[in-house]
Amino acid sequence: MPERAARGLFTAMADRTWHRRGRGVRQLERNLRRVLGKDAVDAEVRALSKKVMRSYFRYWLEVFRLPEYDRDRIVGRMRVTGHEKIFANLEAGRGVILALPHMGNYEQAGAWLVHQGHPFTTVAELLKPESLFKRFVEFRESLGMEVLAHKGASAFGRMAQRLRDGRPVCLVVDRDLTESGIDVEFFGATARMPGVAAALAVQTGAALIPVTLWYEGEYWAARVHDEVPVPESGTRQERVRAMTQEVAAVFEEGIAAHPEDWHMLQKVWVEDLGEAGR
Repeated sequence: MPERAARGLFTAMADRTWHRRGRGVRQLERNLRRVLGKDAVDAEVRALSKKVMRSYFRYWLEVFRLPEYDRDRIVGRMRVTGHEKIFANLEAGRGVILALPHMGNYEQAGAWLVHQGHPFTTVAELLKPESLFKRFVEFRESLGMEVLAHKGASAFGRMAQRLRDGRPVCLVVDRDLTESGIDVEFFGATARMPGVAAALAVQTGAALIPVTLWYEGEYWAARVHDEVPVPESGTRQERVRAMTQEVAAVFEEGIAAHPEDWHMLQKVWVEDLGEAGR
């Protein structure tokens, strides 16, 4: 399908999904009301959620079409600030952990990094059926990424080895998929996020660098934030918790600046996760 027609189709699908206001859209709006500092979903939250759904469907359209994009398009339409922090560490032989939220198009950002000469390792949520997960992994690997299933100590160990080898690891860490999430303050309430990015930094000495992403018209945009340093004192658990909180604060800043591009249709805050916190 021609890209222009496909974009029109995906926009129409986004609007239809938004109008139907299913479970995912309702959770999105509960999340957005916290971002906007509101006690309830109102007209402003609804208008913002419509923009988010269009952004979210744009993300999926671009993911499906990404193998068709050549290097000139991927690199030429990417607007990045602060990327020198990434390359300086990698050129010095130090591993880099890029911690991202579900914002903008992080698949395209990954392709951009590969085209800069830095293939990386990431993890993916196990999907059912297994055949779907395998196809998703194959797709990402075709773009130059090494993809690990997110569960199990083996994934952590392999990522740690890549970092010790001076390579990058990219992790989307604004929603906990583990059994050991860390509670952080996020937009004035307690949310749960995974501590794996911070744990890898403590374990390996790699640089933990948050990145936030958004859309600027036809362009993809990203801001590479300052490194989150490992605290000089405290137990391992205390240092991981403090670093995860700092990453959450950076995400909060980025999401507040571009809430229309935060694609979070799942539960993040402990209050929403239920009495048991899950």
